[in-house]
Amino acid sequence: MFNFYNLFSSSSGNCSYIETESTKLLIDCGLSAKKIEESLKQLNSSLSKINGILITHEHSDHTKALKTICKNYDIPIYANKKTHDAISKTAEISNKKYFLNDEAFDLGELKIKPFSIPHDAADPVAYNIANAEKKISIATDIGHIDKNLINNLIGSNFILLESNYDFELLKNSSYPYNLKQRIAGPFGHLSNDDAAELVNYLNTQNLNNVMFGHLSKENNTPEQAYQTTMNKLIKKDLKNFTLQIANRDEISKKIIL
Repeated sequence: MFNFYNLFSSSSGNCSYIETESTKLLIDCGLSAKKIEESLKQLNSSLSKINGILITHEHSDHTKALKTICKNYDIPIYANKKTHDAISKTAEISNKKYFLNDEAFDLGELKIKPFSIPHDAADPVAYNIANAEKKISIATDIGHIDKNLINNLIGSNFILLESNYDFELLKNSSYPYNLKQRIAGPFGHLSNDDAAELVNYLNTQNLNNVMFGHLSKENNTPEQAYQTTMNKLIKKDLKNFTLQIANRDEISKKIIL
């Protein structure tokens, strides 16, 4: 059994926490180290107990706390080479752990599989994290849905999935045109409509537990993200299906697997 907590998730900062009896992990660290430590203390944990930090990509909303964390703790930082190279421009990391995309590795009692995703970063990844019985997936910052993404998400018992923007809200926002194009482009972010289509398909493959994350504050609302997907689900019997929205800046409901 392991527990998943989303500590915070938005376009401003992202961090998730996974714990088993003997292994404690962070996925990304995109707000201050102080904020992360405060959140962990609410869960009777701390940065001093973390066995590793998995980095999806180098953007600041996923790595903001790295410099401070690495200065004060000797936590292994897991990333591929291109991401480590990009991170090293802003943070000095002494305990680097390298992986190859699409090759699984063990971290404590968990098996971690990083897999490539389309996003405008050096070499971005999503993660499958599994024990002997269950698998969860962490997949945000996705420009478009491809076969590799779908194949990796099939069989997951729980997914933290990006649902970043509503198309009409983005189109009518005050964002400059080039930023709108980047967000909606093939290496930007996943829209509510795309997230809904993906969840609809995965639901037919027996996925019943989803949390939407990385919502834009300006170009989305939790209600819009939730309703877009619920309106598109084609399965009629949804009594076992759970969809929740990750909180922007506080711990979301615990997922027990």
